[in-house]
Amino acid sequence: MTYSFEAFCADNRRAYGADGVADLESIRLNLERLIRENPDFVARECNPGDDYGYRELYTDPEKGFIVYSHKSFGGRTSPPHDHGASWAIYGQAWNATDMTEYRRLDDGAQDGRAKIERTRAYRLEPGQVGKFGPHDIHQIHFEDDAGFIRVTGADLFEIDTLTYEPETDSVTVIGAGSAAGGEQPPD
Repeated sequence: MTYSFEAFCADNRRAYGADGVADLESIRLNLERLIRENPDFVARECNPGDDYGYRELYTDPEKGFIVYSHKSFGGRTSPPHDHGASWAIYGQAWNATDMTEYRRLDDGAQDGRAKIERTRAYRLEPGQVGKFGPHDIHQIHFEDDAGFIRVTGADLFEIDTLTYEPETDSVTVIGAGSAAGGEQPPD
């Protein structure tokens, strides 16, 4: 039996504890299952070659998580960034996305300054799913015609996030309402 998008969303809702905190590993496994068991959904929502960009597929009215479909025309590399108090889970549908994780070395006491170091790099191939918790610093690079499903714990346009510049040891607050210049949610 095919794992439906509706069942995926319901399972994600159940992944929240009584304290309101999401079990990210459960949501990661749900997304892995959706991609593996529902190829028609993946083909429809992440098919390379049409409707490039991102699209919001679902916002949960109870828990607030959001499911997006991303389809890229041309490769893109994000700067190192976090998703503020939110989390993000990426499920690769087409081609590949390179993920790089970082950790912050300074204590955050000096506004506009941050020293980060790379801790891990890996590639998500179709069917693989990665996760980032709140304030986890990461960078993504996706190839031409890459497609992925992303689940976030909140609307990233409504919270402050951080973008890092390792070459200058600087950090910029991307204020609520200004994520990615209003064009798309930050990767």
